Amino acid sequence: MFSSHSAPRGVLTVKVIEARNLKDEDLAGKNDPYVELWLDEKYKQRTEEQKNTDNPVWNQTFTFNVEEGSSLHKLCMKVVDKDTVGTDKIGDGKLDVTDAFKGQDIDTWVKLPAKLGLTSHGEIHVYVSFQAN
Repeated sequence: MFSSHSAPRGVLTVKVIEARNLKDEDLAGKNDPYVELWLDEKYKQRTEEQKNTDNPVWNQTFTFNVEEGSSLHKLCMKVVDKDTVGTDKIGDGKLDVTDAFKGQDIDTWVKLPAKLGLTSHGEIHVYVSFQAN
């Protein structure tokens, strides 16, 4: 269940470390994956794409300014396979970041469930921290 706790003002830092066991969307070869992430649909950020891998390593850090009283507590992530023409969605997941607002760093693997959650499209390793200001 996602929290209704309101956030303090500050900066949420998200490090997208790696992914593993990504579902292969390409007929030939491996994925060229990148991750889109956001708290608010109006401000999305993304990692660089990694070529030809289903177990990419990004080690990229992103920051999100959080307004006091914000009810945005879900970090949304979408893993996408970049193709020569267009993109294919590999999977998406959400992480409740309320604990980070309370001063507890989050180091976890976020699952990318398939439709109905019966199988997995892989998972993303993220590290989330929050600095109030």
